[in-house]
Amino acid sequence: MTDRRSTDTTQPKQPVKAPPGPLSGITVLDLTRVLAGPYCTMILNDLGARIIKVEPPGGDDSRGYGPWLEGDSAYFMSLNRGKESIVLDLKKDKDRKILDSLLSETDVLVENFRPGTMTKLGFGWEDLHTRYPRLIYAACSGFGQTGPDSSRPAYDMVVQGMGGLMSLTGHEGGPPTRVGTAIGDITAGLFTAIGVNAALFDRTKSGLGQFIDVAMLDCQIAILENAIARYFATGANPGPSAARHPSIAPFECYESRNGHVIVAAGNDALFVKLSKAIGNPNLAIDPRFETNRSRMENVSALKEALETILTTHDTDYWLRKFEIAGVPCGPLNTVAQAVENPQVQSRNMVVEIDDDRAHRLKIAGNPIKLSRYPDPDTRGPTPALNQHRHFIDK
Repeated sequence: MTDRRSTDTTQPKQPVKAPPGPLSGITVLDLTRVLAGPYCTMILNDLGARIIKVEPPGGDDSRGYGPWLEGDSAYFMSLNRGKESIVLDLKKDKDRKILDSLLSETDVLVENFRPGTMTKLGFGWEDLHTRYPRLIYAACSGFGQTGPDSSRPAYDMVVQGMGGLMSLTGHEGGPPTRVGTAIGDITAGLFTAIGVNAALFDRTKSGLGQFIDVAMLDCQIAILENAIARYFATGANPGPSAARHPSIAPFECYESRNGHVIVAAGNDALFVKLSKAIGNPNLAIDPRFETNRSRMENVSALKEALETILTTHDTDYWLRKFEIAGVPCGPLNTVAQAVENPQVQSRNMVVEIDDDRAHRLKIAGNPIKLSRYPDPDTRGPTPALNQHRHFIDK
């Protein structure tokens, strides 16, 4: 199926207006595609930056990804709303000149090509830094600009596997399990956005731009949390533990009479509260469960003892009991339940794309709430391919 927007030649009556935010006045040239890079520039747009999305002929690959809304890619829409689109074939001199003219008015360039691609096209960091010393150049790639694997291509699944994350996910003895979202791409986009903001702040002091090198694989290593520390401290290779925490108990998803309830008693005092809340205070003085260390040594027995009681009542009953007792807890929600959660709704974490040409698709909101700027409940429209050329190429 083809994204209808890829062939829509309708010209907007006015350029896209970025939302108010701390990055208002910042212009970003976005040469990225699919997920990691577009996720980064989506964040920058939510913070007020103008995003000019430079697409190759045929457009971003993700224009061809489902699911579909009347021929439009919801995947593409969710990541590229609020951006402007221009098509440039960087192998052609005419389009290279257009990109060069845009760079003179650009604060940040973001790309996620394989290392060396931009240099071959004449837009490598060294050359651009000489001509545009204030330009911040962010490169988000699979394996980074250096190292033996730097020239290899990558997708989320590849780095989840290589980065060790899939070895920690799922059930012991079960098949390799990918994290349910594209965490390899998302973390790379997040770290790239952090790097861009740090470089923008540094430029206020130095007056100079700099090169930002973010690798998807590096980001997977960075989010392994204490798994690396556990490996080097014990010599034991961490493995999957399903929904159970590897170092804290009780800290997992337990069965109730009609489903599941999540309990996270992160210290001994909380375990005492939990024991009282379930009507068995003696659990907290049982030698097997008195301390977190002893609970971890007897984690299977602890799970059995808790579920013997938890399965006598419904999830909602236990949630009320635990909330009154001050024990961190929660339900196991589906996506549909999560987006309808009153807390999520009250935080404006479900917003709409304001696009009269197609649909008001609901998407995730911005979790960064800033006291000096509004948090709008809509986002700008998603661009058709090359839709903003007459505004961008003046």
